[in-house]
Order: sequence, then C-alpha cells, then structure tokens
Amino acid sequence: MAAIITHPDTRYTTPEGMAIRAPFHAPYTQILTPEALYFIRALHLRFNPHRLKLMDERKQVQVKIDAGWKPGFLVETEIIRSSDWRIPALPADLADRRVEITGPVDRKMIINAMNSGANVFMADFEDSNSPGWDNNMNGQVNLRDAINKTISFTNEAGKEYLLNEKTATLFVRPRGWHLEEKHVEINGEPISASLFDFGLYFFHNAKTLLKKGSGPYFYLPKIESYKEARLWDDIFVFSQNYCGVPYGSIKATVLVETILASLQLHEILWELKDHSAGLNCGRWDYIFSFIKKFRNIPGHIFPDRSEVTMTVPFMRAYTQLVIQTCHRRGAPAIGGMAAQIPVKNDDEANRSALEKVKADKLREVKDGHDGTWVAHPGLVLLAKEVFDEHMKTPNQIHVKREDFHCTEEELLAVPQGAITEKGLRHNINVGILYLESWLRGNGAAAIYNLMEDAATAEICRTQVWQWIHGHAQLDDGREITLSLYEDMRDDEIENIRHAVGSKAYQDGFYVQAICLFNKLVVQDKWEDFLTLSAYELILANDDKKVCATIDEGETRETSMLVSLDKEKAG
Repeated sequence: MAAIITHPDTRYTTPEGMAIRAPFHAPYTQILTPEALYFIRALHLRFNPHRLKLMDERKQVQVKIDAGWKPGFLVETEIIRSSDWRIPALPADLADRRVEITGPVDRKMIINAMNSGANVFMADFEDSNSPGWDNNMNGQVNLRDAINKTISFTNEAGKEYLLNEKTATLFVRPRGWHLEEKHVEINGEPISASLFDFGLYFFHNAKTLLKKGSGPYFYLPKIESYKEARLWDDIFVFSQNYCGVPYGSIKATVLVETILASLQLHEILWELKDHSAGLNCGRWDYIFSFIKKFRNIPGHIFPDRSEVTMTVPFMRAYTQLVIQTCHRRGAPAIGGMAAQIPVKNDDEANRSALEKVKADKLREVKDGHDGTWVAHPGLVLLAKEVFDEHMKTPNQIHVKREDFHCTEEELLAVPQGAITEKGLRHNINVGILYLESWLRGNGAAAIYNLMEDAATAEICRTQVWQWIHGHAQLDDGREITLSLYEDMRDDEIENIRHAVGSKAYQDGFYVQAICLFNKLVVQDKWEDFLTLSAYELILANDDKKVCATIDEGETRETSMLVSLDKEKAG
C-alpha cells in the first residue's frame, strides 16, 4: 500500500512546498489556517533534520547494546549530576498536581475529564489516540473549543455535556519523535507528528491560555536521551519567539518511559530547565522499553506481564530515582497509571479493582510522589482521598529521599518469574483485541476491566516475539516455538470471535489486527513500534481502502489462517 494517500479533491490552502493529502472537512480549515501552516513549515524546516539525526542515533545505540555494551550513567555529564541547581518556580496552577487524568482528545472525553475533579487533564494525541486524520484534527478543534469554553457535546439520547466553571489544568501530549504525520508533506517529506501536534496546539492556544492565567503545558513522550530533550527545548524557545509569547511560558513534563532515559534524569531536567515541569513515571512504556532494548541479549527474558509489577526491584529503583532526582531539582515527580477501571455489574470484581488502585496510589504517595495518574473519572475521588490523607501540602518536593541510593545494576536488573500458558494466551488475545480497537479509531480500549493503550499492547507483542525468538520455556517445560504459538493463536481467534459475536467480528477490523499482530511476532526482523506498521493501515482506512484482500465469511477466515501458518520468519 502507498505510504502517502492522495486525495484529488483536497481543498486545503497551504504555503509553497506544503501539501495536505487528507480528506477535506471545512471545520479543519479553522485550525489549518495559512498562518498556522507557515508556523508548522518553519518548525519542520528548522528542526526535522535534527530529529532525523537523533532517530539515527537511537539505531546506533541499539547496535552497541546488541554487541554487548551496557548503558550506564554518563561520564561526560557528571558535572550536571553533581552540581547544585534547580528548575525555576512553577506557575500557580502547577503547584498541586495530586491527581491527573489522561485520555484521548475526543469531545466527550475532554469535557468529562476536565469536569472530573482531577487537578490536571492530559489530552493525549499519542498512546491512547488512534492517529487517523479525523481523530487528530477533531482533537485540535476540541481543545481549542475547550480552552475558549465553547465546547459542548450531545449524545444519542439527547444528553448535553458542558464544561463546569472550575476545570482541570490542561496538558497536551503530542506524538513521539519516532512518528510522522504522513498526511502532511513539506518539500515531499512527511512532517514530524510531534511538530505537527505541538505546533497547531501552541499556535492557536498559547496566548489564550496565558490570558486565562494558565499556559501552554505539555507532556513529552518516549524520550531516550538528554539530546532529545534539548531538541524540545530549542523548539520551545523558537516557538515562543515566533509567536510573541514570553520566554519560559511553556512548561513540559517528561514521561520517563524508556530505560535509557532513567540513566539521564538530571540531564533531561537540565536541558529543559526553564521550561521544565518535572518528570512522570510512564510505567508501561518503561517495561516495553526494557524488554525491547535488551531483547537480543541472553538472560533478559521477561516473565508474564502480570508478574512485572511496580514492586519488582527494577521498577522500585526507577520510580524512587525519579522522585529523588526531581525533588533535588525542585521539580514535581508524578506517579504512573494504574490500569484498573471501575467494573459495572460485578461488585466483587469492582471491589478488587478499587483495592488494587488504592494500594498503588498509597505506595506512590508514601514513596514521595507529588501526584498520580488515573484513566477513568470514576477513580479520581479514590486517588484524591489517598493523596489528601497522606500529602497535606500541595506537593512533596520537600521530601528529598536522601535515604535512597540507586546503582546502574539495580536499574538494569531483570525481573524473575514464570512464563505461563495463561500469560502467553493473554498476550495474544489482548494484543489482537487492542489492535482491532486501534484500527477502528479507538486508542483507549477497556479490555477485561483494564484500560489498555498502545504501551500495554507493545508489551504483549514484544513478549511473544521475545519468547519465540529467545526459545523461552513455559513453566511446564514446553518451549515456546512458532508451532505452539500458532496453535494458541488459532484458539484465541476462536475465543475472540465467540466473545464478540460473528457480526461484530465480520464488521470489525479483526482480520487486519490478527494479520498485523502475527507479522510482528513471527518475523525475524524486529519493528521498534507496532504503531509504525499499524499507521499504514490507518492511512489506507482514511482513504476508504480495505487492506484485507481475502474473501468474506468463512472462506476469508480459513484463507487467513492458512496464510498465517505459511509465513516464514523474516
């Protein structure tokens, strides 16, 4: 399929050298104004070459790791770690961030999240957003309307949703450095998705936010080095100058969700210094990153996902190091996401879920975190009650955690535990279900009473890939071979079809999801992010093309399974 979708009827007006190859919708022209697009073009021309260079450096680091190099604290930046410095004081609306809610940028979600009682809402263009053109552009429209207090939503039953007078402070998470917005080309080159998401939001909303006593606040995902943080800071400085916004207005919290970033925490805060709003423990991507980076190294096989909890040694080391580092530098350290969500029509399951969330938040506040994440409005009150009881001040930056000492070995310690048939089947099942949801346009999927996003799906497919290619064994002694995987895959496909029903199965994107998941786990060639291949299907779906080429009905399903079994690794 073509990487770029051509729509001959596109009517977007663009600067010279820019082309928008996407379905035309008149409301989007309010966001894709000539002035905004000139700004986007300026960002691309100035910063994309550096971004591409940094992406190449990621590949070079992986080559070193595969050859036996073990990452550690950087010798060349020791002076930054040992020096006494702090980030500037934060704006008043960032002093207390004890409960933050996150979610995609659809209209109803934005209203409910901002009304939820949480201190912060992180509107997400990344892991919980399926990045189709309409999702991304409607998200920009929705955020502009929310900031201007003109947003509303009416559901099918006629219920109207409006913003309350008091709402959560707004953060926005653009997509990561590795992603591109292929609907938009500049001089024949796709634009960085990070620059596209950030640029449109900042251009349209920064001055309005400042007038309202807030500011343009961001979460920065999947950073792997202080150099990548430096690039963001350069972009912030340029953007503020370009748009006539005071220096330092932008504040950004970095998600520490890669194993390499945990070894450069001081350096990342230093690079963003005047624009820093602390660090956050992006726990699920962090687990994915650890497995991914050391996937080819003997002795680095991870157990079932369910056994890699926040209490295993390497996760305890990482989260406490984030707290200690942030507080030494006067920055907030925000905790992670508990994946549980409220369970309807099952009191016992709901009680168990809430107890797990409470235990998670209690551990975080006692460790010294200044806030935490939830994925559902129904969990805001529970998290707030835990933090209110144990954090009587707006934050815990005064808790320096000088009792904690962390070594490189502790950060890189492989968790122990079993690989079970249940764990393997669960990864296959959830991986397929999430990909189907993502391809259908929903990036935040409630699956088996957990809120799954791209990060947890990455763990699912990464573990299956590692177990097959690393010749791992189940706890009953069976080797996880391609044949064993295929047998379980076929069983789980039948379980999924039975669970969702034949009509939903045929009408959905299950065949595409199964084919993609299978490709990602059986081929020898590793793909760094499942969203890279999945995005190609999004592009095709935006162009109203169907990627499945197999006949409908049972013939289609039979042919698909035969095709899967014939695939050769690589």
